[in-house]
Amino acid sequence: MARVAFIGLGNMGGGMAANLAKAGHDVRAFDLSAEALERAAKAGCKAAASAAEAVADAEAVVTMLPAGKHVRDVYESSVIGKAPPSAILIDCSTIDVATAREEIEKARAQGYAMVDAPVSGGIAAANAGTLTFMVGGAEEAFARAQPFLEIMGKAVIHAGGAGAGQAAKICNNMLLGASMVATCETFVLARKLGLDLQTFFNISSQASGQNWSMTSYCPVPGVGPETPADRDYEGGFATALMLKDLRLAMEAAQSVDAYTPMGSHAEELYGRFAERGGAGKDFSAIIKMIEDSWTPPLQK
Repeated sequence: MARVAFIGLGNMGGGMAANLAKAGHDVRAFDLSAEALERAAKAGCKAAASAAEAVADAEAVVTMLPAGKHVRDVYESSVIGKAPPSAILIDCSTIDVATAREEIEKARAQGYAMVDAPVSGGIAAANAGTLTFMVGGAEEAFARAQPFLEIMGKAVIHAGGAGAGQAAKICNNMLLGASMVATCETFVLARKLGLDLQTFFNISSQASGQNWSMTSYCPVPGVGPETPADRDYEGGFATALMLKDLRLAMEAAQSVDAYTPMGSHAEELYGRFAERGGAGKDFSAIIKMIEDSWTPPLQK
């Protein structure tokens, strides 16, 4: 078993670190939150006093941080030059493509192998070890990171070179955000047209309108499998995180001159929903704003 440093023990990182410890790895964990460190210790990790202490003698370093600026700060101040050059560096944060590429290149220049490996699946999958990892980096770095990622996920996919994991993640979540908005407005329209929503679900989930937002993550309570909609939209994937990913997607689209009208409109809608107090709710709760904003067309 390996000594693994894990930095960033929030809603996602806590469950991921716990699964590495459960698999028998010697996990040295660090987070700025004393409460998060305490939870990690109860899950079998060993608390470190700092990120630099956590990475000392590590064979693998895993990070799960909020944004690109945090990734840059942690790697440049506490990982590169502090961890052994033989350690494989694995950043699972969702950040901009440019920062991911810059940090991988800086690590490579100092003799480290590093991958960007953002995740899909949410808190439940992080706890269950069933995440999907989209990995960017050299083939050799991917091969070294894969055994650790497989403990935390059900699917580990090499997306390409440095930054490709981040590119895949933001493209996937742009599609998810836009399809959820379309699913929500469709259910609102179906209800206003007098359709029974369970009946509509039974039809559309087996017809050409079928999509993941409908069949696996239905935004309507009591319809389809259990989702955050059945818990008053608590838990799941917060609107604030969806908005973050959509903004990253729009920045990326602008950088390569890509036309993304649906992604852009989804970003605007989620921004409006967050401003109305929905930032902490699951992203499917945007159906509430769509219901509130709906007005009938003018009669001819």
